[in-house]
Amino acid sequence: MMDWNDELVQEYLADSSGSLAALESDLLAIEKNGAIIDRGLLGRALLAAHTVKVGADFFELTKIRVLADQTEDALRYIRDGKMVPTPDRIRVMLAATDQLRQMVDHAETSNQVDITPSLAALNQVCGDRSDRTDSSREQSRKPHVLLAEDDPTNRFVLQTFLSRYGECHIAINGEEAVEAVRCALQQGLRYDLICMDILMPEMNGRDAVRKIRALEEAHGILSTSGAKIIMTTTVDDVKEVIRCFKELCDAYLVKPIDLAKLLACMKSFQLVQ
Repeated sequence: MMDWNDELVQEYLADSSGSLAALESDLLAIEKNGAIIDRGLLGRALLAAHTVKVGADFFELTKIRVLADQTEDALRYIRDGKMVPTPDRIRVMLAATDQLRQMVDHAETSNQVDITPSLAALNQVCGDRSDRTDSSREQSRKPHVLLAEDDPTNRFVLQTFLSRYGECHIAINGEEAVEAVRCALQQGLRYDLICMDILMPEMNGRDAVRKIRALEEAHGILSTSGAKIIMTTTVDDVKEVIRCFKELCDAYLVKPIDLAKLLACMKSFQLVQ
């Protein structure tokens, strides 16, 4: 049972309310710009929707997560030039954002809210969801994976599992992980998935994620379209989870890693079938 008075829950809801207010302002600015795409503005709007989505996923606010996810999809379509932000389309996205704010304000009953009309309107705006940006990666290509893990046993288990689905590179600390991403980007390559331990020597996982996102940004890759990052740790600490989400990881798994949950994450990221 969720404790709605819990400090971290309240912090997430307050952050989400602020993110959605910023998203509404950004959507109005995007509408004003018309066909002129401001990538910085779109990046900020995508970040707002993404932040709401990943936090909602952790707190099992299913309807908020689903609606934020589809709002994020619409923003990706605009960013990638697949959709012109006409006033009618922006109004649909503003209506979805407004419903998200109402759901955040009444989070305890949000899973009972009917979001079907908003989802239908966003689907009509975006068209066929099979054309979504996340699935634009060639399905015939196996994902490139980076595993950052200092414990030899955990590293062996995860490497063995991940190698079934793609090419898996290894880093034994945060510094090596950052250097691996730097080298890949310099060669015009990208990692599709990074499994990052939080507690590592030399450089911890949270610091490594910040540096990796900065490297992606320097190469013109928005954090919301960069590598999918799953944080792993033996510390079952909700505060650590929230901090990681704020630093733009995409999922969180507690050790010992349930490989079925890891595979479910990979499927949700459309990295495997």
